[in-house]
Amino acid sequence: MDFGGINPIILIATLMASAVPILLAALGETVVERSGVLNLGVEGMMIIGALGGFVVAVATGSPFLGFVGGAVAGAALSLIFALLTQVFLANQVATGLALTLFGLGVSSLGGQGYNGIKPPRTGPLLPDALADLPVVGPILFGHDWVVYFSIAMTAVLWWVLKASRVGLIIRAVGESHEAAHALGYKVNRIRLMCIAFGGAMAGMGGAYVSLARVPQWVDGITNGQGWIALAIVVFASWRPWRVMIGAYLFGGITVLQLNLQAAGSQFPVWLLPTLALLALAGDIILREINGKNYSDLRKVFYFFATVNALQLLYLSWGKWIPMPVDYLSMSPYLITILVLVIMSAGRRGTANGAPASLGQNFHASR
Repeated sequence: MDFGGINPIILIATLMASAVPILLAALGETVVERSGVLNLGVEGMMIIGALGGFVVAVATGSPFLGFVGGAVAGAALSLIFALLTQVFLANQVATGLALTLFGLGVSSLGGQGYNGIKPPRTGPLLPDALADLPVVGPILFGHDWVVYFSIAMTAVLWWVLKASRVGLIIRAVGESHEAAHALGYKVNRIRLMCIAFGGAMAGMGGAYVSLARVPQWVDGITNGQGWIALAIVVFASWRPWRVMIGAYLFGGITVLQLNLQAAGSQFPVWLLPTLALLALAGDIILREINGKNYSDLRKVFYFFATVNALQLLYLSWGKWIPMPVDYLSMSPYLITILVLVIMSAGRRGTANGAPASLGQNFHASR
C-alpha cells in the first residue's frame, strides 16, 4: 500500500540500510567518548575509510576486503589523533577538527583517479526467497551482511559497556582517569585501543557509503554524516541502543525526504503532528520507566501539546502542501539540530550521562 507514492515497507527497509554508516560511526564514537576522549575527527575518518574501502575493493574485486580496508584506513587515521592527544597531550577538540580537515583533503587528492569506476557489488546476505516474503521479507531479510553486523554490534557493545569487565574499565577511565590510574590501569593504553576501535568503526561506516549506499567514488561522499554521528552520541546519552534509534531516526528522515522529492516534493502535513505525538509518548514512557515523574506543570504542558498534535492530525489528514526540494534536503540536519537544542535545554546546561573526564588529557606523571 502506498501513501502519496511512498511504499512504507520499502521506506523502512531502505532506512535500515541508510542508517548503517551513521550507526557504525556513532557506536565507535560512543566507546571513544566513554573512555573520556572527545574525537571530533569522525567525518575525516569516515571519508578516509570510504576511500580506503573503495580502493581495496576495486583492486581485489572483493567487497568484504573493501570493508576491512576501510576499517584499517579509519583506524590508521585515528592513531594519528591518539598520538597527538595521548602522547603529546594536544588539545582534543582542535586535533579532532584538524583530523577532519586532513581526511577531507587526503581523500580528495587520493580519489581523483577513481571517478566513474564501479566497485564490486555488495549483495544481500540471505536467499532471495526470504526477501520476497510479503511485508517482513524486504524489512528483515533483504539486506547485506553489514546491516546485520551493525545491529549485532549494537547489542554487543551494549553488553560490553554494561555487563563486562572490559566495559567497566572503559567507563572507569572515562569517569575518573586519576582513580583508574591509582587502581593500576594503563589509562592512555586503554584510550588508545578505544580510539583505534572508534576509527575502525568510522572507517567501515565510510566504506559502506562508497561500496553499498552510493557504489561509486565522489569527492565529499560522506556529506557530513560524521558530524551527525557525533550529534547522535550526545542525543543517545552515550547508550548503544539509543544510538541505534537515533541513527534510524536520521536515516528515516533522509530516506523520507528523498522519497518525497521523487514523489514531486509534496510533504504530508499529517506527518509532523504524528512525529510530535510519538516523541511525546516515548519521552513520557521512558521517564515513567526510570521513575522520573513529571511535575504537574509539565504534565499540563505535555497534555495540551498532545491535544494540539491530535487536532492537527485530524484537521490535516490527507492534505498535502508543496515544499521546495532545498527544504527537504536540509530537513535531516535541521531536525538533528533541533533535537540537540531541545535536549540541551531540558538538561539545564548539564550533559546527562556524559563521562566526567570527557575531553581531558591524562599524564601519568601528574
